[in-house]
Amino acid sequence: MPRGIPMRSSLRSRDSSSTSTGVDPRERVKDCCRKLVAFMCTQVGVGGLVIGYAIVGAFGFITIETQFEQPEHLCMREFVRREYADELWFSTASNRSVNVFNRTTFHVVSNSILLRYQENIINLVRRKIDCDHTPSDLWSFPAALMFCLSVFTMIGYGSLVPKTQLGKGATVVYAVLGIPLYVLYFLNMGKVLAHTFRWLYTRLHECTGQRKPGQRITVPSTACLWVICGYIVAGSIMFAEWEGWDYLDSAYFCVTSLCKIGMGDLVPGWSHADSMEASQTKLIINFVYMLLGMGLIAMCYNLMKEDVYVKARELKEQMNNAMDAVHYKIGTCCKSEPTMD
Repeated sequence: MPRGIPMRSSLRSRDSSSTSTGVDPRERVKDCCRKLVAFMCTQVGVGGLVIGYAIVGAFGFITIETQFEQPEHLCMREFVRREYADELWFSTASNRSVNVFNRTTFHVVSNSILLRYQENIINLVRRKIDCDHTPSDLWSFPAALMFCLSVFTMIGYGSLVPKTQLGKGATVVYAVLGIPLYVLYFLNMGKVLAHTFRWLYTRLHECTGQRKPGQRITVPSTACLWVICGYIVAGSIMFAEWEGWDYLDSAYFCVTSLCKIGMGDLVPGWSHADSMEASQTKLIINFVYMLLGMGLIAMCYNLMKEDVYVKARELKEQMNNAMDAVHYKIGTCCKSEPTMD
């Protein structure tokens, strides 16, 4: 009997070791999924997820929009010209109240039609929709990447839009799924950049000897504003040199884009004077500039919020100290007054 006891213990140890090594595959898959979700919620994971989401969306919209050739894309200028020529004919020559003998009415009607025709042609030129550009030319990878960025960041340039019904439906789904992802990126990237900038600012104070022992350093709001202004100035100079814009137009584009206003009247890489390779490079750099700039805005939002909170707390402490001092003076005055018998 005593000899059998070690055998039983060894068998139990083997069983326990076998059960520990033989983990259920479903548990492994669940554990891997939990680790993947935890990594995706980190700063690096969210940044990679946003870039991957934009790349996947770009390929998806390229596939959708270049699969269906629409007749009006083949020669949109000719289509618009015929449409307005017909309108001009039916509004003047076939209308008895408007004819060449009534010159004032004729000029008013014809000028209004010609002005609308001119605006349409200008819009087509800005969007590069003419006889020389097919959907495959318009929906290049950098252009589709910028379109995806403008959708889930809610900028909405409008320089490139889906024309097919499937593309419009995909845009709705893509925006609904992408906007929460962008908000997560905005919050996480803001924390990372704010922590990095705060560390650099603290080290700068230590090097200059301005930091006192035990003092908590907060980045002032003016420093955040200088960072944003510097980023806008750098972008204004860069886009002005590339596109031939004046500096006011470049600053106007940077501010409206980073503030997610997105007028769409000025977009880098959409000039007819540029070659195809140059325009694609500008679109890619514009994508990086916008994505990094929104991270800087998130950083400044976090730092300015912290600065306002600290100043509000200091103001509250000062008001409490002032109230305590007033109460103390009132109490001492009341004690010093003689009592009437």
